[in-house]
Amino acid sequence: MPLAIITGSSRGLGLALARALAERDWALVIDARGTRELERAARELGAITEVTALRGDVADDWHRGALLDAAGDEVDLLVNNASLLGPSPQPPLAQYPLAMLERVYQVNVVAPLALTQLALPRLRDGGVIINVTSDAAIEPYAGWGGYGSSKAALDQLSAILAAEHPALRIYAVDPGDMRTQMHQDAFPDEDISDLPLPEDSVPGILRLIEGDLPSGRYEARALAVTATPAR
Repeated sequence: MPLAIITGSSRGLGLALARALAERDWALVIDARGTRELERAARELGAITEVTALRGDVADDWHRGALLDAAGDEVDLLVNNASLLGPSPQPPLAQYPLAMLERVYQVNVVAPLALTQLALPRLRDGGVIINVTSDAAIEPYAGWGGYGSSKAALDQLSAILAAEHPALRIYAVDPGDMRTQMHQDAFPDEDISDLPLPEDSVPGILRLIEGDLPSGRYEARALAVTATPAR
């Protein structure tokens, strides 16, 4: 049974992807910061497949180690999905609290790399790493300097890791705008009910996991019509 570690998997895209993998007989190691949502996700997924759920913060060294200990000696897939938006609403860079910026980078950049460093010795040849990114990494949206620049850094880390580990498939994946709590927090006064659900981004991610596309940066919802890495 293949095994996946998925961070930030109690709701949104992480939970949607965990559901899809559970239905495909993957064993799962999942985490989140919130106890109730994680317990609910673990009960749901545990009715389908083998699940280990650990509450904690990916920015914490001990928690990352616990995730790898729970996974065991071999890991087939690592999904660095956990992210931190930062202040809501998003402030311009001129007023961005620097302590919060450090926290955003710890969760969105340093933690995925640290977890990847732990997972690399356990990933088989052909193993997959997916780092969930955003169009804010490449588009200069006013007010998105903190989150967007952290995702830009994650994009570059993904590309360099891919160059350094050609036996693996390492992807930066932009899922597109989604109807999630994070998106609502980014736009607290807007109605986001017309946005696609996270489940709409899952088929593209599954194509990367189950296929043989080369390492690169991809837009999840574009994968249904093209196999060309997004620039």
